[in-house]
Amino acid sequence: MPQVNYLAVLLAALSAFLLGGLWYSLLFARPWAALTGQSEEKLKSGNPAIVFGGAFLLNLVAAYVLAMFVGGTGLKFSALAGLAVGLCWVATAVGVAYLFERRPLGLWLINGGYVTLQYTAMGAIIGAMS
Repeated sequence: MPQVNYLAVLLAALSAFLLGGLWYSLLFARPWAALTGQSEEKLKSGNPAIVFGGAFLLNLVAAYVLAMFVGGTGLKFSALAGLAVGLCWVATAVGVAYLFERRPLGLWLINGGYVTLQYTAMGAIIGAMS
């Protein structure tokens, strides 16, 4: 069983959560909302505890599994592995779904860019703390 640094996992999940907050609010809020058909009213509806709590929990799961794969390999390898996971696995899988769903390229660039940076940052944090 691989050794997992739980503090690194927690910090990696937190980094993904914070990056998502910046990415989908300050950096790309308007184009993302337009491309997904979201309105301000729709975004404010629902239970924010479920949305934000669920997002953090899912980031925690992703960080834990990433740590199981790259833990103990150092900063450079772990960051590059995170980049590969985000860009070559997650973003490409999302891209395939978007092709069949006929979603716009701009939305794939926003979401694919986020997951690429998300996993790169998580890998770097996990690797730096291994």
